[in-house]
Amino acid sequence: MTNPEHPGRMLFLNLPVADLGRSKAFFADLGFAFNPKFADESSACMLVGEHAFVMLLSREKFAEFAKLPLADPTTHTLALYCFSVASREEVDKVAAAALAAGGTEVDGAEDHGFMYARSFYDLDGHGWQVMWMDPAAVEQGPETFAASAQDAGASA
Repeated sequence: MTNPEHPGRMLFLNLPVADLGRSKAFFADLGFAFNPKFADESSACMLVGEHAFVMLLSREKFAEFAKLPLADPTTHTLALYCFSVASREEVDKVAAAALAAGGTEVDGAEDHGFMYARSFYDLDGHGWQVMWMDPAAVEQGPETFAASAQDAGASA
């Protein structure tokens, strides 16, 4: 893992859900699509990015892969899932869709200038964040971007 660029590498995140059909409908309402080639009655492959996928698995199917007992995401946090969108407006649109589809808002919007985010719990209690980051901050890194923005403000 010394080379940060891995052409062709894909990320599959496996996520246990109580009701696969209900979870698919929830995430479809947020704008996600699914790859039917990697699906059956106990799993669905949600497309997140060009090479990033969330496998929604029934709790029973997930247990076949897990060696430890499943935790209850409504009482224990094991991970927080974040995905980016193209604009601040899209952050609000996706967050509103999550709430309309039965999700629960975690807290208010987080506005850091270069980054804007909203967080929600899905129908199973998994924590999600939808965020937008200024493309210049992505390219430069948040600290360098903030410093250059500060320098530009001081010279104005």
